[in-house]
Amino acid sequence: MRNIIIADNQDISNAGWHYLLKNQIDFSEIHDVTEKKELLALLIENPTSLVILDYTLFDFDSVNELLILESRFNNVDWILFSDELSEEFLRTLLYNTHSFSVLMKDCTKEEIGSALKEADKGYRYICNHVSNMLLDNNKNQHNLNARQILTITEQEILKEMALGKTTKEIAAHRNVSAHTIMTHRKNIFRKIEVNNVHEATKYAMRSGIVDMAEYYI
Repeated sequence: MRNIIIADNQDISNAGWHYLLKNQIDFSEIHDVTEKKELLALLIENPTSLVILDYTLFDFDSVNELLILESRFNNVDWILFSDELSEEFLRTLLYNTHSFSVLMKDCTKEEIGSALKEADKGYRYICNHVSNMLLDNNKNQHNLNARQILTITEQEILKEMALGKTTKEIAAHRNVSAHTIMTHRKNIFRKIEVNNVHEATKYAMRSGIVDMAEYYI
């Protein structure tokens, strides 16, 4: 069984962790620390601990400090518990190490219990709030990239293609020649790295150029 280190300087959340731990996992001892130097001293004595850290209220300067600490104590597992963490912070942390689980303070009791059990076994747990935030931002970034890659005209033509219009219909609608539309089409395919209208349609839907509701009208 492992030792637990609670790095938290709020009495109420500290008491909550003590209660939850007694009902979720087996452990040897619980140590409470309120300063970084106390945490370091305990990690030296207990290099296989599970650390529960309220990052926002603890005295760490940056995510790089956490990564250095994780590298030094590579048999320690961590649960970050916080009110708010930036996307940049989370991406830097989660892409550089698998030793940190992440919980937000609005997580359910079930999520907290799952995080404790997974982290105790050495597995990473990321709460729904953080997972959804990172996925949504990935999607938004993908949409932004699509709009950066294609010109406004190319986006409009891709949308018309995805909605089933033929080259002649698009040309007539835009008062240009079919040859002009074919040239745009080749440029669109090249830029988004697809080979046919079916793949281009999937790209248009993924990137938000075509709304799903429009596609099925």
